[in-house]
Amino acid sequence: MTARVVALDLPGGPGFVVALRWVWDRGDAAFPIDQRLPASARAALLDAMAPTSVIDTHGEEHSLAGGRPVDDGDALVMATSGATGEPKGVVLTHDAVVASALATSDRLGVTDSDHWLACLPLSHIGGLAVVTRALHTRTTLTVLPRFDADEVEAAGATLVSLVATTLTRIDAERFRVIVLGGSAAPADRPPNAVVTYGMTETGSGVVYDGVPLDGVDVRIDDDGEIHLRGPMLLRAYRDGRAALVDGWLATGDLGRWLPDGRLHVDGRRGDLIISGGENVWPDPVERALRRNPLVADVAVNGTADPEWGHVVTAYVVPRGILAPTLDDLRRTVKAVLPPYCAPRLLYVVDAIPRTPLGKPRRTELHP
Repeated sequence: MTARVVALDLPGGPGFVVALRWVWDRGDAAFPIDQRLPASARAALLDAMAPTSVIDTHGEEHSLAGGRPVDDGDALVMATSGATGEPKGVVLTHDAVVASALATSDRLGVTDSDHWLACLPLSHIGGLAVVTRALHTRTTLTVLPRFDADEVEAAGATLVSLVATTLTRIDAERFRVIVLGGSAAPADRPPNAVVTYGMTETGSGVVYDGVPLDGVDVRIDDDGEIHLRGPMLLRAYRDGRAALVDGWLATGDLGRWLPDGRLHVDGRRGDLIISGGENVWPDPVERALRRNPLVADVAVNGTADPEWGHVVTAYVVPRGILAPTLDDLRRTVKAVLPPYCAPRLLYVVDAIPRTPLGKPRRTELHP
């Protein structure tokens, strides 16, 4: 049997939840559309995901030409750009969504008195997973159309999923648990913040503070790549490509086990900078650079160099009129990291290109 794919072209809120449940109740799969996309990007995404119909902001459903069905039992089609930047679809089954909801709720100790708040984009698994786990565990749920610090604090929720860039704008003590995903968590995160590792293909986070959820297996290959296995993983990609090999997902991330048995994720394989034979990961360098009071935002990548192979390159948004110098930044980094991690190139920019969940788009960094 097959199921239809229904695009939800709706902002976050009660109407989105009603539409999602209606689509599921009739046996179809839902595909949330990012409300911030310009017309050309939206058209490309619809073409790639090929939904059979769309529910608009008035709650009306319209048929679409060229739609392709999914298998019976599929719950979600989630768009993700992955490492390539090209839109691709991840197909998650109802069984996978339920497995994710139960495993995460168990790890967080969710009870009947808890209250979930969804304020991240529902077109991304980190935002939508808040909704799906609340529905499946019958936990009180509030859904906001976007992150707004005042509305987040006024919601009265005990549980919320955020990214690091939003964490600094709220009073963290208002929540029992803050689930942090997206970009690397700040070193000074509050004690009630739990850092998760996962991706669209895993149906949201599957490793919490370095510890896999119950039912999740983690394997690190000889080359350092992280592989994951568990009941919440995707069934396939939207184009029909199989994603798993003997049940294992190759993540494209490199990592290692810490002495205390926790998983440490170094970063995407393509993000690694090899400079003068030394391995440099952008995340720790960026954290170090943020210690400089002249730095408002920063991202790091590697620039090809005939002598060093690649050199560490910093793209910095100044906090004020005065921008830091390269020597300033090198001293800042060398105070906490080995000297080879210090940037050798500096570009002062107006903004850092980021994904909706706060991850820097390193391939789009340019002077």
